[in-house]
Amino acid sequence: MKYQIKKLHKIPKELEKIKKPPKSLFYIGDKTLLDMPKVSIVGSRRPNSYTKDFTYTLAKSLSDAGVCVVSGGAMGVDAIAHKGAFPNTISVMANSLDFYYPAVNQKLIENIYENSLALSEYEKDYKAKPYSFVLRNRLVVGLGEVLVVTEADENSGSLRSVEFALKQGKKVFVLPHRLGESKATNRLIKEKKAEVIFDISTFISLFTNNIKPAYKDEIEEFFSKNPSLDEAIKKFGSKLYELELEGKITIKNLKVYLS
Repeated sequence: MKYQIKKLHKIPKELEKIKKPPKSLFYIGDKTLLDMPKVSIVGSRRPNSYTKDFTYTLAKSLSDAGVCVVSGGAMGVDAIAHKGAFPNTISVMANSLDFYYPAVNQKLIENIYENSLALSEYEKDYKAKPYSFVLRNRLVVGLGEVLVVTEADENSGSLRSVEFALKQGKKVFVLPHRLGESKATNRLIKEKKAEVIFDISTFISLFTNNIKPAYKDEIEEFFSKNPSLDEAIKKFGSKLYELELEGKITIKNLKVYLS
């Protein structure tokens, strides 16, 4: 295997709070993603077309807003959530990271290894077992601020994730579905165990109020050094003059300053 498996020196703070925190975690990829705000998304392995579209849109919108999407690397909703959020996504595996499981997701898993982050509590040569999927779910839920279940039928494994979320005191969100579809999430709504996402922008605003846009960070870092006008034009082009009109920078004596 061409990817190097490393051991995290410290368990993420979110996982220290769960009932059975992992004794150790192994990873491949960018561990700085653990520092981002995170939302967990799970659901059916055989989602309908409506769920596919809105899972992808939701994950992409979260990623674009600076929120990392956590899921379990499985077929269906998990894979769609990872793809939508890429590269701002974390996959928690039910096996050790030297296996591509499920095999149908090998390309996706390789992309995550190269550009995102994969986690596992298992050392090399550990193949997934029925109970390891359940244990994996507690970590997927534990890492996120909330849990989103985009589709699930009765007796779905996603309901175990819901149990973990409720025990951890986390909110559960679901998509609105028609009668007769996604029976488990509709039941969660009826039992008032889940809130409905009627508007993606409103949902995302729950997590982005305290996030500074990445572009603003770049502006502050660059212009805090008082670059020359030529340097600023080379980096920002015509956007430089938009920033001046917005009052974010000041151009004086061929130098650029933060306003």
